[in-house]
This record gives sequence, structure tokens and C-alpha cells, in this order.
Amino acid sequence: MRLAEIERGDSIRSRLLIRLISMMLRARLPDAARVAFYHRDFAGHELGAWTQRAMRGPSAWTVGERELMAALVGQWNSNIFCVGAHSAIAIRGMDRSLVDAAMADYHTAPISDQLRATLVFLEKMTRQPGQLTDEDARTALAAGVTRDQLVDASAVAAVFNIITRYADALDFTIPSHEEYEKSARMLFKRGYA
Repeated sequence: MRLAEIERGDSIRSRLLIRLISMMLRARLPDAARVAFYHRDFAGHELGAWTQRAMRGPSAWTVGERELMAALVGQWNSNIFCVGAHSAIAIRGMDRSLVDAAMADYHTAPISDQLRATLVFLEKMTRQPGQLTDEDARTALAAGVTRDQLVDASAVAAVFNIITRYADALDFTIPSHEEYEKSARMLFKRGYA
């Protein structure tokens, strides 16, 4: 269900910010950013801070790898918005052919064993959370993933499992390729804060 307050902003301040940022982007501000302006207690400061920490905070994972994780969580949740947005950002930190290969089938993509083992863990966390066990974590650790890497990757998956659901619930508009690219350039540089 599309809420008019998300489209235009729920206050004069939000409306002005949405217009200003859209003018600076020379594109429509994506719905994910518009939601942040909508009743800040709904998906504002806390979710934004969590997303910023998961995606841009200190981590052994690169920004590109974390964005790839977010894109795959979107894919596992059948969320076109997140697939497009986060794969567009991932290619700014990783080779496009590598991102494309991982999105097609991360099991056969030319990625590190650690990233592959982490993606196996995240896919189960996303698709079968009730079946995720300590053994799944031990399998990832045995592949060379550190505990901190697994915690960081789990934070990415957790936040994007939430975001994909509210993107579906709020009927996010799917941006054009050009709009994805403009947003990706900004998000790669500035993050989610």
C-alpha cells in the first residue's frame, strides 16, 4: 500500500528535504530514503544508524562485499528494489562481472571461500531462519570466516531482511537504471547516515 506521506513527506521540513535532495540527485529520491523522512520514529534514526553501522562501520568485509550481501538478501526475498539498488552499489566496490556472477549463482562465482561460506550462512538465515543452528556457524568458521566477519555479515542480513519487508509492504517504486546509478554513486560515497 502506497502512503502519500512517504511520497511527498509528512512535514514541511521533510517535503523540502525530499525536493532538495531530488534536485541535487537530478532524479527522484528513492523510496528507501523517503521512508527515513516519514515519522522518524518508524524507520528513522535507529534503523538509519543500524544500517550505517552494518554497511559502513569497521569490518573486515569491504563495502562492495557488504553491498553484495544486501543485494543477495534482496534476491532471496524476491525484492526487486533491493536487488537493483545494492547490486548497483556493489559494483562500485567490486568488479561488475564478479557481482553479476555472484548474483547469478554465488556457489560457482569466483569469490573467496570465506565470502561463499558466509553467503551460505546468510541464505539460510534469510530463507530458513528457524533451521539455522550452531553447526551452520561452525561450518562458516571452518571455512576461514572469523567470528567478527560472521557477526558483521549477520548484521547486514538482519537489517536488509527488515528493509526488504517494508519495501514490499510500502510498495516501493522501482527506479530506472539511471536513477539506481545516481543513487548508487551517492550511497557508495556517503553511506546511509
